[in-house]
Amino acid sequence: MISYDVTGFGEPLVRSERPTPVPTGDQVLVRIEAAGVCHSDLHIWHGEYDLGNGKKLSMADRGMKLPLTLGHEIAGEVVAMGPDAKGVEIGKRYVVFPWHGCGECKVCKRGDENLCLAGKSMGVYQNGGYADHVLVNHAYYLVDIGDMPAERAAPYACSGLTTYSAIKKIDPQVFKDEKIVLFGAGGLGLMAILLMKAMGGAGVVVIEPDASKHAAALNAGADVVIDPKSPDFIAQVKQAAGGAVWAIIDCVGSSQTVQQGIDMLTKGGHLVQIGLFGGHVDLPTPTHAIRAITYQGTYVGNLGDLRELIALVRDKNLSPVPTTCMHFSKAFSALVALEQGKAVGRLMLTPHEEAVA
Repeated sequence: MISYDVTGFGEPLVRSERPTPVPTGDQVLVRIEAAGVCHSDLHIWHGEYDLGNGKKLSMADRGMKLPLTLGHEIAGEVVAMGPDAKGVEIGKRYVVFPWHGCGECKVCKRGDENLCLAGKSMGVYQNGGYADHVLVNHAYYLVDIGDMPAERAAPYACSGLTTYSAIKKIDPQVFKDEKIVLFGAGGLGLMAILLMKAMGGAGVVVIEPDASKHAAALNAGADVVIDPKSPDFIAQVKQAAGGAVWAIIDCVGSSQTVQQGIDMLTKGGHLVQIGLFGGHVDLPTPTHAIRAITYQGTYVGNLGDLRELIALVRDKNLSPVPTTCMHFSKAFSALVALEQGKAVGRLMLTPHEEAVA
C-alpha cells in the first residue's frame, strides 16, 4: 500500500510504500476512495495548537507518534475482513467513524468514544486516510453509504459530524425560532449552513471576512453574509438575527471570533465553539453569570450521531459541500492550499485526477 506521511512536524509529506495490512479479529481493511483534508490536519501536521499568550499544546506530549498518516474523513470499499468482523460485507462501501476510544471505559460504554481520555483517533494516534488503504480496528466503526459518492460521504465523518453535533447542542426551540449566527464559511461553515436548513432552522447569519466565500455561503442557504471588517458589523449581525443574538456556532475559534461572539450574545445566549484556530479570551466571571450565557466547546460527535447524520443526508437528499478532488499524490499540495486559505468548500484526496464537484 502507498501512503503520504508526516515524518517531521511542518515538513513535506513523504510517500511511503509498505505491505498492505491483513485484518485480524474484528478488523476491516478498506480501500480508500476519498479522504478529506481538514483544518485539524494542519494542526496535527505542525504538531501543536496555539493556546494564546505564547503557549502551545504539543501533539507529541499528548502521545502522537511519527511517522503518521494523516486523514480522518475516510470513505471507501471493504476489501478484506478479519474472521470475527460482523455487520459489514466485502465489496460494500462505507464511511469510517474515526474517533475511536479505548472501548473499555465508562465513557466509551456510554457511546461517547470521541470523549475518551485514552482516545485512538484515526489520522491522529493511528494511521488515517492519506493512503490507498486503511486498517479499521472494528467493523462497527463503518457506516453504510450505499451508492453515495465517496467524495460526498467522507466529509460527514468530521465536518458533517462536528457541525451536526454542535447544532444539536442548541436549544431546539431557539433553533426553530431564532436565526443562528455562524462564524466562518469554509468547509465547516458551508456544511453547517446546509445542515441547519435540512434540520428546519429559522435561518443563518454568516460572518465571513473572505469575499471569495460569500457566494458559496449564500448558495448553501445563508440568509445574509456579513463582513466583520465593517465598522458596524456587530450591529449588522444583531439586526440580521432579528434584534438579538441567541445562538452562535463558531467554526473559526480564534481569540477574536470567540470574544466577538460572547460580546454579541443576548441574555441567556449560547455560543458553541467548533474551530481550533487558536488563541485566548478573558471572561469576567460576574457578568458571565448575570448574563446567563453559555460558552460551550464541542469535539466532533459520537458513532450514534454519525449514523443519524447519514440517515438525515439520505432522507433530505442533502446537497454536497463544494468539493475539489485531488489525487492522493498531491496530499501535501492540498495541505498547503488549505493553510493558505485557497480552498472553497472541501478538499478531497481520491485515486482519480483533479475535478470539482
